[in-house]
Amino acid sequence: MTSTERAHVWQQHITDWEASGVSGSAYCKQQSLVYHQFVYWRQKLAPPEGSPKQDQAATGFARVVSVSGAGIGRVDGLAVVLPGGVSITGLHAGNIELLGAVLRQL
Repeated sequence: MTSTERAHVWQQHITDWEASGVSGSAYCKQQSLVYHQFVYWRQKLAPPEGSPKQDQAATGFARVVSVSGAGIGRVDGLAVVLPGGVSITGLHAGNIELLGAVLRQL
């Protein structure tokens, strides 16, 4: 297989993974792929830094932005605002596991 063919195969895997909604690790297990090779090709085939595609969360992580007080009510603990305006507030060390449980359900 040529390097161009190999890149095409991996690009198809990356496209399929993005559409699957599962983690990269889970996708690799489903497809019998080696995870570190998947990560290598995902980085190699990623769009250049700063391009519109780069802003999407290919890893499943969201961009975190610090917002200071103007116009925002006081919230004790951590507040997480999800796309669509849904917010989870009042998280702290005593209930942080709740955040993981909620996000796994989304």
